[in-house]
Amino acid sequence: MIKNWLKIAFINYRKNWLSTIINILGLSVGLCVFLLIYIHWQDEKSYEQWVPNNENIYLVENHISSFGNMSQSSYPELYVSKEKFPEIEDYTIANIWGWYKTRLVAGENSSYSTTGQVSSQFFKFFPFETVVGNINNALTDKSKIALSENTARQLFGDDYKNSIGKTVKKDQNGNLYTVSFIYRFPDENSVFKADYLTLENQPKDDTQWMSYSFLGLFKVKAGTDIQKLEEKLSKQQQYHEEILSKKWGAEVDKKNPTKVFLTPITKMKLDAKGDGISKGDKKSLKILLGLSILILILSGINLINLKTAQSAQRAKEVGVRKTMGSSKGSLVIQFLIETFIICLVAYFIAFALVELLLPSYNKYLDKEIKLSDPNIFVGSAVLLILFALFAGILPATYLSNFKPINTLKGNFSRSKHGVWLRNSILTLQLIISSFFIICSLIIHSQVDFMMKKDLGFKGNQVIQIDFKKTNYNEKDYDVKKYELLKNEVRKIAGVVETTGSVQSLGMGLRNASIAKSASDTTKIVNNVAVGGIEENYFRFYDMKMVAGNDLNWKKTSDTISGTVVNETFVRNMGWNNQQAIGKEILPGWEEKKKYKILGVVKDFYFGGVDKPIDAAAFYNYDRNWAKNSMTNLQIRLDGNDINGTIERIKEFWLTKAEPGYPFDYQFIDKQFAKTFEKFQKQQTLFTTLNIVVLVVALLGLFALSSLLIEQKLKDVAIKKILGADERTIIWDLTKRFLIICIIAVVFSIPVSYYAMNEWLKDFAYRIDMPVWPYALSMISLLILTFIVVSFKAYRATKISLVKYLKYE
Repeated sequence: MIKNWLKIAFINYRKNWLSTIINILGLSVGLCVFLLIYIHWQDEKSYEQWVPNNENIYLVENHISSFGNMSQSSYPELYVSKEKFPEIEDYTIANIWGWYKTRLVAGENSSYSTTGQVSSQFFKFFPFETVVGNINNALTDKSKIALSENTARQLFGDDYKNSIGKTVKKDQNGNLYTVSFIYRFPDENSVFKADYLTLENQPKDDTQWMSYSFLGLFKVKAGTDIQKLEEKLSKQQQYHEEILSKKWGAEVDKKNPTKVFLTPITKMKLDAKGDGISKGDKKSLKILLGLSILILILSGINLINLKTAQSAQRAKEVGVRKTMGSSKGSLVIQFLIETFIICLVAYFIAFALVELLLPSYNKYLDKEIKLSDPNIFVGSAVLLILFALFAGILPATYLSNFKPINTLKGNFSRSKHGVWLRNSILTLQLIISSFFIICSLIIHSQVDFMMKKDLGFKGNQVIQIDFKKTNYNEKDYDVKKYELLKNEVRKIAGVVETTGSVQSLGMGLRNASIAKSASDTTKIVNNVAVGGIEENYFRFYDMKMVAGNDLNWKKTSDTISGTVVNETFVRNMGWNNQQAIGKEILPGWEEKKKYKILGVVKDFYFGGVDKPIDAAAFYNYDRNWAKNSMTNLQIRLDGNDINGTIERIKEFWLTKAEPGYPFDYQFIDKQFAKTFEKFQKQQTLFTTLNIVVLVVALLGLFALSSLLIEQKLKDVAIKKILGADERTIIWDLTKRFLIICIIAVVFSIPVSYYAMNEWLKDFAYRIDMPVWPYALSMISLLILTFIVVSFKAYRATKISLVKYLKYE
């Protein structure tokens, strides 16, 4: 019986070869897209799964009214909580920043590596594999250093396993360390992979409860009520915030109190309340996963629609089989097997496509995902079975329900039930297509709007070089280095001008504090950029003054206590630009020192244009502690020889400025362009998915229209005999599809409007919801539908009349 079913299946595949190919291709592409996004999702969820007892380890996060959600903690918040609350077994500090590197030196060898400053309990939380040394006393004092196996090999060569007890020097500050432990990273995903680790040891009398500078983790006892522990921690933090606020003369925001959150480390990659550690973009991933499921459903719709459309070809077969005694159940199983074979072939093709695309996909994501997780194969196999059931059960049931008396007469293909089913499924298919077109156009408009937005500065032909060797401990080390290098670089041929600043364009805020009005201390602006700048900074970037004047470096009063603020600062203080001139402010980064506002500069962006512009107060960089944060040089190049000038700067940098360090630079406009990357990737992905959806939908539409028009060839022949011209026949064959298309677009409008309105809420500066994408979606789908259907309809007008009417 099964052999007979398979024989019938392959006869039908060959007979309907076009629809079979379209089904397999559609399913393969849909499943491939889904798998690519799904393995990315699984990869993001796999972080810290290797950690023992990970279900009881939590990242400590804080919500502060003036700064929002932060993934950092204060030191007393960690060690006092451990002593005070019995639910907390232990804590550790894990200050690991993947972007921050320093140079280690051992003899003639060196390693430019990522660093981590952790507390002594770190390896109790994260027991890395021991290469050599004792993990239990790896970091018992500040003189010890733990190295990754790769870093140890770079510093000590092949004899690295005998390096315990040897000395390495931190080139940044000259500190010497004794190698105490060498570890091997886990093969699994982790954000805690630093090339070397030193001790972050704070004194027990640290009372800086509001100094959020540490990534802290708690290990809690099994069965702890996390919500109640969060409430206790929040009350403790609120208590100390009130004490310190009174000391500083500030008011506590009772409506938006400080809160403490405990985020499981296995979920913090995607669910951290603050910036986390190398935090992923969960919202975008969920959107893409949802869209990939829609594409998969679309492929299933093609299969359902084509199978039901082929019902006329199978109706007599069903009638004969029922007459011969076949049960409804056996017919359903037969048709499900036929669907399963198509799905199985598509499954193997999809995995082949995934393997083919994975290297490019990894490069796009900047990851190293491998198709080796058995759960993916098992999960996709289960999905295949469910999908085969989903895509096959409706046409299988539909075909098996044919009544023998009707099917043997050939009447069923024209029944209202059959037409309604196909039309409904086709409408759903076109709704999904219209949704994708509308969303793609709106995403493109928003990204285009951001990229064309006036940034408030001109960064053409400007490069920024960040210092790799810095020393915040040695007094004035960084500012002296800055002043020396700016003078030397200005002498290089092709360098037009240099400047510098504490904040970097395109990098967001690096240092921020509060500021008060000196005459009315109830007027407070939170999150004010600490704006130490070079004398020519505003002129260098062609930034415009909208009130008052720039700082005059020749006036002592300007350089000691003068400031220029931006428009956002003035607006947040409740002033207009002219009112601000002459006002005095008390910035939080000075000890009761007043700054007089001399000018207001037009707003410009430090970070991405998806976020609001932060308030900022600018002043002479050499007038307070912030001068040691002048750790970059911004250089304008002569446009006639940019490459040659960069080569000359590179030679100077590698030989005189920072020998032993790699030379890196970034054009300011490209540095700022990085803030768009996330949204450009969303745009690219959505456009790609949109193309996939349209191709799958139009292929399905073509196959469906071909089958339906084939069934009407006798009608076409009769109309031609009666004198109908080609235009009339083509219109009669296509108008039903065009009506369905219009209905589908109308249904897609509220769905896409809601989805895009939610997406746009993430942007501080966004477009108004445009009307044209909805109109363009309808026009484009109508045109594409007409082209696809009319092609087959036109060929139908060329049929041989004798062939279809010889028996009439």
